[in-house]
Amino acid sequence: MIMGKSLSDWLADCPPLDDVVRLRETTWFNPALLPAAEGLAAVGLTAVDIDDAADRLKRFAPYLAEVFAQTRPSAGIIESPLVAISGMQQALGHRYGFTLPGQQFAKLDSVLPISGSIKARGGIYEVLAHAESLAVESGLLTPGADYRALNSPQAREFFSHHTIAVGSTGNLGLSIGIMAAQLGFRVTVHMSADARQWKKDLLRSHGVNVIEYDADYSMAVAAGRQQALDDPLTYFIDDENSARLFLGYAVAARRLAGQLQALEVQVDADHPLFVYLPCGVGGGPGGVAFGLKTLFGDDVHCVFAEPTHSSSMLLGMVTGAHERVSVADFGIDNVTAADGLAVGRPSGFVGRRMQHLIDGCYTVSDDELFRLIWLLHEAEGLDVEPSAAAGLPGPWRLLSDPHYREEHDLDSARLAQATHIAWATGGGMVPAPEMASYLDRGAALG
Repeated sequence: MIMGKSLSDWLADCPPLDDVVRLRETTWFNPALLPAAEGLAAVGLTAVDIDDAADRLKRFAPYLAEVFAQTRPSAGIIESPLVAISGMQQALGHRYGFTLPGQQFAKLDSVLPISGSIKARGGIYEVLAHAESLAVESGLLTPGADYRALNSPQAREFFSHHTIAVGSTGNLGLSIGIMAAQLGFRVTVHMSADARQWKKDLLRSHGVNVIEYDADYSMAVAAGRQQALDDPLTYFIDDENSARLFLGYAVAARRLAGQLQALEVQVDADHPLFVYLPCGVGGGPGGVAFGLKTLFGDDVHCVFAEPTHSSSMLLGMVTGAHERVSVADFGIDNVTAADGLAVGRPSGFVGRRMQHLIDGCYTVSDDELFRLIWLLHEAEGLDVEPSAAAGLPGPWRLLSDPHYREEHDLDSARLAQATHIAWATGGGMVPAPEMASYLDRGAALG
C-alpha cells in the first residue's frame, strides 16, 4: 500500500504514473498550476527575502574575491554565463523531428567558480549566512565591516570550534565543503553510494571529513541530521528543508534578468520565457523557479526535469504526497548515472511551495542524457555532466503537446518570439578522463 492505496489504484487514478513506473520517458503537466500572484502568496517567502540574500552575497563579495582567485574577474560575485546554443537547437530539432521556434540558450552553472555546479549558489550562500550569524554574534563582524576580516587567523580559529554537516550525492557537498573549510569550519560531508569518487577525493584534499554510505541520498541526509542532534556546535545544512538554500538559489533569477536585458531579450506576454531545470531533491530548481516567478510572473514557464529512475519530484507532485512517498514505493530503483539527481524522496518544503508555480515535470533516460552530452559537445563545444543535460530536450517535450500549447495560448506568433533556457547544472570540475568516458558513451549510443 502507498499512502493507503494500492499501486493499481494509483495507476488508475493517475494515468501518467503507468509510464513512470515502467521507466518510460514521461511528460506531466501540472493541473494545480495557478496564476503567479496566487501561487506566490502560498510560498511564505517574498521578493524581499531574495533581496536580503542578494545583499548578503554582496557583503561577502570582497572576501570571496580575496580567497578564491577565480572570482576576482567578477569582483567576488559568483555567476555563470548565459549563452545562445543555436547549433544545439538545430541538432535537437533534427533529433526530435521538428524545428523549435524562438531561441534556445544554456545557463552554464556548470562553470560556476569554486565548485562548478548550481550548488555553488545555495550551498555557498548558506555557509556564508551561518558564518555571518556566528561572526556578528561573537563580535568578529560589526555593522559596516569589511568582510575580508574573516580571512584571518583569528577568524579561522573561531570557526574551527564549529562544525558544518551535510548529506549529499556530490555537488552540494563540494560547494559546502570547499566554502566551509576555507572559512575554517570543521566539515563533515555524508556521501551517498552514487557519489563520484573524484568528488570525495577533492573534498578530502580540502581537509573535509567524508563519510561514505552504501545506501542512497536519504541515508546520508539522516546521518547528517543525527550528527547535528548529537553536537550543539554542529550546524546541519538540510537540502530537504532549508529556506536559506532556497533563497540562495533564488538570487540566480535576479542575475539572469540582468543577462537577458544585456542581450536585449524581451520577456512579456508576447515574448514568453521557458526555463528547464534539472531536479534532484528540488532545492535548486525550486529556488530558481521561485525567483523567476517573482520577477516575470505568468510570462515565465518553469519545468523540472528528472531521470526516469529517480522521478521523485514528479511522483510527489502527481500524488500530492510530496516527501511522504519515494520512488521505492512505486518499485523504482533510484539508480542513475545522473548522480546529482539520484534522489528517491523529494523535498516537501519545495514541493508544497512550488506545487502551484511550475508547469510540470518530465523524465529523461540515462541513455538520452549521454546522447545529449555528446550532441552538446559536438554542436557547441560545451561539456556538462549527465545531470546537467536533463534540461536540453525540454522545449520539444512541452511543445509537442497540443493541449499544453492551447491551454497557455501559445500560438505560432508567440512561440516564434519565445526564449528557452536549459539550466546546465554542473560538470565544470569533472576530471578529463571521466568527461571523455561520458562523451564516448554518448557517441556510441548515437
